[in-house]
Amino acid sequence: MNASTLDKKALRTFLVITFGVAWILFSLPLAFRNQSAATHQNVMLASFSLAMWAPAIGALVATKQADGSFQALRLLNPGTKRYYLWAWFLFPVLSALTGLLTVLFRVAKFDPEFSLITQALATQSQSVTLAPGLLVLAQIIAAVIFAPLLNAIFAFGEELGWRGFLLPKLMPLGERKAIIISNVIWGFWHAPAIVQGHNYPGHPILGIFMMVVFTVLAGTILSWLYLKTHSPWVPALGHGSINAVASLSLLFLVPGFDIAIGGTLASVVGWIPLAGFVFWLVQSKRVAVSE
Repeated sequence: MNASTLDKKALRTFLVITFGVAWILFSLPLAFRNQSAATHQNVMLASFSLAMWAPAIGALVATKQADGSFQALRLLNPGTKRYYLWAWFLFPVLSALTGLLTVLFRVAKFDPEFSLITQALATQSQSVTLAPGLLVLAQIIAAVIFAPLLNAIFAFGEELGWRGFLLPKLMPLGERKAIIISNVIWGFWHAPAIVQGHNYPGHPILGIFMMVVFTVLAGTILSWLYLKTHSPWVPALGHGSINAVASLSLLFLVPGFDIAIGGTLASVVGWIPLAGFVFWLVQSKRVAVSE
């Protein structure tokens, strides 16, 4: 199979809508940059959250245009249950490894005083008496157990597009190429957000390409989850888990270091555990090594 068998019209429709709608929403906070910090932050949160649904809109329109049936998107297919466990708990483990490696590589120091939490508590009312350690524990429980489910609601908007539509549409190129190309596209889709300091503050241009590396690594794992289940719901949970725990290790690190280098799953150090898991997927032939 080759590029001649691709549904180029559907792909073009998907990409135009997905990028067009999202990039407008990603750029909306720029119109509020001279407003108060709170207003700007609220607009950014709302517009970025809505942008996550642009791939789903693109997938639905392109699918309707192509054959009029949404069955190909497998919206009613829940997938194999055991892969939900991978989607839910793999990324917390990789995030913890990222924090450990960040300290071992001396990118940042371990913070036994939990400075981020302590500083946040200092700004609260005197009546707040929670110990920082208990608050950190609560944050961990929320991030690992509850936040992935909540985040999956918005992540589903992306996953219906990237894994539910784009990945299968690119499969005529072969599994390996489909995974890589779909995730490179996913990475560049974030460009307007990265330029504004999202994920890689201080690296507005280099950060775009760093994001592509991250999406290829993390997206390979999400693609594996989709290809094993043929359900967009499983990678949506995985994506929600990534968003929930990607920065969790920062709670244990002394602030002030460059988070593009370490501390988060999207950082250079974070690529290491992600790449290690992808290497295992390839070596065990769970994803295609060659076409």
